[in-house]
Amino acid sequence: MPERRRVAGLVLAAGSSTRMGRNKLLFDVEGEPLVRRAVRRAAAGGLIPVLVVVGHEADRVQHALDGVSHRLVPNPDHERGITDSLRKGVAALPPEADAVMVVLADMPLVTAAMIAEMVERYRGGTAPLVISEYDGVNAPPMLYDRSLFEELAGTEAQGCGRHVVRRHQGEADTVRWPGAALTDLDVPDDYEKMLALLAGT
Repeated sequence: MPERRRVAGLVLAAGSSTRMGRNKLLFDVEGEPLVRRAVRRAAAGGLIPVLVVVGHEADRVQHALDGVSHRLVPNPDHERGITDSLRKGVAALPPEADAVMVVLADMPLVTAAMIAEMVERYRGGTAPLVISEYDGVNAPPMLYDRSLFEELAGTEAQGCGRHVVRRHQGEADTVRWPGAALTDLDVPDDYEKMLALLAGT
């Protein structure tokens, strides 16, 4: 039986939450900090190891992850934007990783089951890219085969790997999710909306 391809996780958690006014990754979501929820679900979905790129208030974010399996990737240049964090995360991936799934720490409705489904689609097929689609919108999590790592890390444009998705969309396996799962936290009202969504599930 062939060895199952190994998929690492890359959780981007370095941003400064400028529009929120305070660090959104430390917001409480169903009894745990948002960043901890994202990392825990990444691990529960089968991503090994889970790398977490930190920058803004790195010590506080790291403390929020106590007890959750992860590898920290510091990004002192996080103010350059999310693409800089992506590049540093890809550079830190272990050589045994056959693929990486990029996850945003501020998408609280992405579940471990969603992550596991994408991993299985990758392992069961030949596509070098497995992408998420939410009512016609492509957004993370996104899974990239090692053959795309150099391209993923080589970009200067902002967009969290969207350029790679556009370039290889014809080769990709697309997994479709409900539009509500695209919910992220950018401004204060988003937190209340997210809590209301969770209360309704």
